[in-house]
Amino acid sequence: MAGRARAATSPPASPPPGKQFAEVVVVRHGETSWNATRTIQGQMDPELNDTGRRQALVVARRLSREAKPAAVYSSDLKRAAETAQTIATACGVSSLVLDPALRERHMGDLHGLAFDDAVRRNPEIFSSYSRTQEIPGGGESLDQLSKRCVSYLNTVAEKHKGERVIVVTHGASTEELCIHADPTSPVRGKLYNTSICVFRIGGGEWILEKAGDVGHLDQGEFLEDAFGGDGVSA
Repeated sequence: MAGRARAATSPPASPPPGKQFAEVVVVRHGETSWNATRTIQGQMDPELNDTGRRQALVVARRLSREAKPAAVYSSDLKRAAETAQTIATACGVSSLVLDPALRERHMGDLHGLAFDDAVRRNPEIFSSYSRTQEIPGGGESLDQLSKRCVSYLNTVAEKHKGERVIVVTHGASTEELCIHADPTSPVRGKLYNTSICVFRIGGGEWILEKAGDVGHLDQGEFLEDAFGGDGVSA
């Protein structure tokens, strides 16, 4: 069930009587060299670059000053797992779960291509944004990506009713979560590395409290260098 979005500046409303929500803080991983060169990563596994590691430290410090999470969940790809470990350490959380269900969209034959080259070779994939369009070479459709990530977060939320958890994942995965909660959310291509989205999830209802928050990156080097993400190199 899709939810509703609230402006990032609005105070959270009280949950409806009888419902218990989990607060799920979704963080996009830090930058990699592939992000910086606009190369399609998908489920390829590059590590964070130096900028990405600094971004991870900055977002970890921010989250460590907020309510302590009960657990940290992450994609098992290196760029997400390293970001998640940095956050878990800063927040004093021993429960870090790595799961392939939180991986980036599988980009099939487009893995490793420069984004502009991929658009020229496969314009239909990027122009139509058909929800059911699978990418040649075993790639996922947007509907498949959404189902995978939404299902996992529903499971996490059910386990953590009344608690706060942090989930580290990827650009396209995070976009799909935002769009599930609020189909009008204008997040495509606007989620910077280590941006934060906050959801409240419970009983099938999703509320998007905050999307694309990069207040911790109010330092020129990060916002100028970060590849905001068009959903495919994330």
